[in-house]
Amino acid sequence: MLSKPRKVLVTREIPEVGLKLLRRNKKIKLDVFSDDKVIPRRELLRRVKGCYAILPLLTDQIDEEVLDAAGPELKIVSNYAVGYDNIDVPACVDRGIVVTNTPGVLTDAVTEHTIALITSLARRIPESDRFTRAGKYRGWEPMLFLGTQLKGKTIGIVGLGRIGQEVAARAAGGLGMDIMYYDIARNRDFEQAYGARRGKLDAIVKEADVITLHVPLLASTHHLIDNRRLNMMKKEAYLINTSRGPIVDEAALVSALKKKRIAGAALDVFENEPKIAAGLTKLDNVILTPHTASATIETRSAMADMAAQAILDVLAGHQPKHIVKPTP
Repeated sequence: MLSKPRKVLVTREIPEVGLKLLRRNKKIKLDVFSDDKVIPRRELLRRVKGCYAILPLLTDQIDEEVLDAAGPELKIVSNYAVGYDNIDVPACVDRGIVVTNTPGVLTDAVTEHTIALITSLARRIPESDRFTRAGKYRGWEPMLFLGTQLKGKTIGIVGLGRIGQEVAARAAGGLGMDIMYYDIARNRDFEQAYGARRGKLDAIVKEADVITLHVPLLASTHHLIDNRRLNMMKKEAYLINTSRGPIVDEAALVSALKKKRIAGAALDVFENEPKIAAGLTKLDNVILTPHTASATIETRSAMADMAAQAILDVLAGHQPKHIVKPTP
């Protein structure tokens, strides 16, 4: 006699490769929230009831209220992201619920986006594009949109995980930049390979011409870049954030940009997404992208495949590859 299919909730449409994996398994009853928006909280609480697995996005808060609503059948929360600050991991672990994420597959896409933001900011490409489209271009001028040459400049990598290391490799090899880095752990092999210098965060903030953030969102990294550190930066320096919005004090950043205490910033993530700090969109010395650093067909499909496979592994009694553990 066949057992009752296990209910799996996917909180928003993801690439079909992942959904196909789940649909093909006859032990699964798939429920996909198909509206093109974040699933409303009330709807989430209703639809998780009796779920064996939840495949959420970063925009979904999976907390104790959701776990209570799901009930004792819930065995896995497979996050469609590398970060997992949207999930109460300790609460899941206490209940015997496995939490997984999708590391590794985002590295190239986020790295490419980070490098694109750095070069676009340094060469003032968005400003130049708007200027040209507005019909203001009247011919070559010796002082028109003077930018910054990156070769020989210093990039400060804050967080030397997969993405931080790859950004450093491309900045050194492709752009000819010098490398400084800040991380809780020293990486001597990395230092030798790229001639990199490890330093304290304040030292890097003071010295680097470009500061790029690649740390997870933790209590210790919230507002890591605040008014004090923004004031430490060189007037000619740029700040790049493709990690998590709350790592930067957005109000302090707006003030620093308005007063031109730093040359510019490029953000793919925001402190209170989807809201953006007042005044930020009106500034010319900032580039804003809508949390799309991992938005390539290849990456998002690989994320879908990985998230779905984790659910299938648990269903089959196997340990999934990428289990998230509570932060000490």
